[in-house]
Amino acid sequence: MAHEIEQFSDGTAAFVSANTSAWHRLGTVTTGAMTAEDAMRLAALSEWNVRLVSLTATEITEDGATMLDVPNHRASVRTHPKTGCPQTLGVVGTDYTPVQNEEHAEFLNQLVDESGAHLETAGSLRGGRQVFLTMKLPQTMTIGGTDTVDLYIVASNSHDGSGAFRVCTTPIRTVCANTLRAGFRQARSSYTVRHTSGARGRIAEARQALGLTFKYAEEFERAAHRMLDAEMTTPRLRTVVDELWPMTGPDSDRKKTNRETRWSSIRHLFEEAETQSGIRGTAWAGYNAITEYANHTAPARGKTPELKSAARAERVISGTADGVMEHAFRLMTV
Repeated sequence: MAHEIEQFSDGTAAFVSANTSAWHRLGTVTTGAMTAEDAMRLAALSEWNVRLVSLTATEITEDGATMLDVPNHRASVRTHPKTGCPQTLGVVGTDYTPVQNEEHAEFLNQLVDESGAHLETAGSLRGGRQVFLTMKLPQTMTIGGTDTVDLYIVASNSHDGSGAFRVCTTPIRTVCANTLRAGFRQARSSYTVRHTSGARGRIAEARQALGLTFKYAEEFERAAHRMLDAEMTTPRLRTVVDELWPMTGPDSDRKKTNRETRWSSIRHLFEEAETQSGIRGTAWAGYNAITEYANHTAPARGKTPELKSAARAERVISGTADGVMEHAFRLMTV
């Protein structure tokens, strides 16, 4: 059939859609947004364990059958999601590296980061030879620096060697083989990754190729103004600090000392440091005290003051403290 959605003998189909049923009426329709884990489970895409298996050929002559090795090719094989049995998906070259469906979903998750995007559709086509996942572009992201209404990020992967791992931004919501092809034809931008050992982890490169940018600057500015208008007390700041750096494991004397030393530094920045003088007593001052500590005051490795200073500079450049600062921002945003 034109949709080419994979269907199983138990009457189910390898397709899931958030909120809206597809024209083919197959698969599962959720009543809300999906996580990657939801999509993998509901579309029967989990635990395929796509792997490469050596190939042999059989030559039959009057003298009998002879088994021959096929040295330059491998069979791409999955574990069938319903039967649990091995199933051949295609024949590939020796440099082919499978991209698992879970990696496929994680690539999309990392691509949109914490922008609030949710998976819209996911499915398997042509008996598992091709899979797709679709995310609706969230309001916190733009393409090429401009807002565009109802654009989707579509990622498609083949397990039979017929195509590369491809990602595109498109106005087409993918629900079948036809809409997948149409989506790539009408793509606003696209990115392709060959199935080789270096195919994973190219998030920054993919964002640049797709023209994806985050709109956090506007949201951050609005939140900063609200935090400037909000009062923050020292006890409230202590609560935030304790949540950012919770005690784990046994409560040893060393941990207690480190905890109190950290709090003393942040409290000093909040109550006395010149860097907070114009915003003292506000939530914005509390946030800045935490970020200043995380980037510039927190202990750094090094045997000399120069080495410690270099380590702190590297911490800022590499963004080591970004996770703490993002968490602090979420906790203190009003």
